[in-house]
Amino acid sequence: MEQKALKTIFNTCKETSLSGRYINAEHIKPLLIKHSNNFKIEIIGQSVLKEDIHSIKIGSGNKKILMWSQMHGNESTTTKAVFDLLNFLADDNAAKSILKDCKILIIPILNPDGAKAYTRLNANGVDLNRDAQNLSQPESNVLRSLYNGFKPHYCFNLHGQRTIFSAGNVDKSASLSFLSPAQDEKCSITDNRKVAMSIISNINNMLQTEIPNQVGVYDDAFNINCVGDAFQTLNTPTVLFEAGHYADDYQREEVRRLVFQSYLAALNVIVEGRVDLKEFEDYLKIPENGKLYFDVIIRNALYENEIVNIAVQYQEKLIDNKVRFIPKTEKIINDDAFFAHNYLDASGNAVYGGDGESLTLGSENDFVIINNAKFSLKFD
Repeated sequence: MEQKALKTIFNTCKETSLSGRYINAEHIKPLLIKHSNNFKIEIIGQSVLKEDIHSIKIGSGNKKILMWSQMHGNESTTTKAVFDLLNFLADDNAAKSILKDCKILIIPILNPDGAKAYTRLNANGVDLNRDAQNLSQPESNVLRSLYNGFKPHYCFNLHGQRTIFSAGNVDKSASLSFLSPAQDEKCSITDNRKVAMSIISNINNMLQTEIPNQVGVYDDAFNINCVGDAFQTLNTPTVLFEAGHYADDYQREEVRRLVFQSYLAALNVIVEGRVDLKEFEDYLKIPENGKLYFDVIIRNALYENEIVNIAVQYQEKLIDNKVRFIPKTEKIINDDAFFAHNYLDASGNAVYGGDGESLTLGSENDFVIINNAKFSLKFD
């Protein structure tokens, strides 16, 4: 599908009631009602705090795909894109081949407690993506029970990543990242992994036309406690999607579009039978994520009689039901080995916080003062 057509489809299907970074169960309730006439929607369990967890079943085909989003409650971009996808799939004409060939089962928010509190963990303080073997949490058991009953042929594990990631060791932000998880301790490239690698390679080909050199993959170190690794060991090709950062897109609306297009690209590969095990070699050429970015770097700052770079990272905090990005002095750097999404140049001057004190590690400042001039550290 051509890039222009993908953009047009997204603009038509975008779920405008969802925006920003704070998405929880209350936000999607009206949408579940809206889609109840199109798809089979069920309550499949409850969270620690007794919030309902829903599934959405779509299509009637033989190729079964299981998708789940917001396993980590503060990773909401893929959830927005899920509801964009649902709007597309609700159009019988546009999605005819997918609906005919596939049966898709989606959990839009697996961790509703974490989503409400805007935290990675569930209400018991457990990372659900490290609970694949212990199955100690109700949300973990909901997902595993659904997996066991549905017996999917493919899994899409939907996440979001921080702004720190680069696509390799270069000055290119990882706007999207992927992984075909390991299946054993040796990280063997099995046929099962090759299926996921082929799907990712096709997604990458699509994305390179829009965000060249801004797609990364994660290290495939094996961890059987991770859900993706666990499902891969059960011989279900599993694709990890990670929504990252695009220039000035802290609300992840542009990345949301790219995620939506990635869903369509992946589904089309499956529907059209274009999985090619030889494409694993293309997957291996995608650069591995580095951790080379900060949100802001203040260059050439005078600090303790040295010229340094001061790195600032945004801390995401839920305040009055809105995610706020709080600038925090994260690191004092003596070299140029790191990159930033935005830069300030202190030109050899000292940098002071809003209180007039010199910046210190861990300090939070919405603005800084350089040579008696005030500069905002915020992106908006």
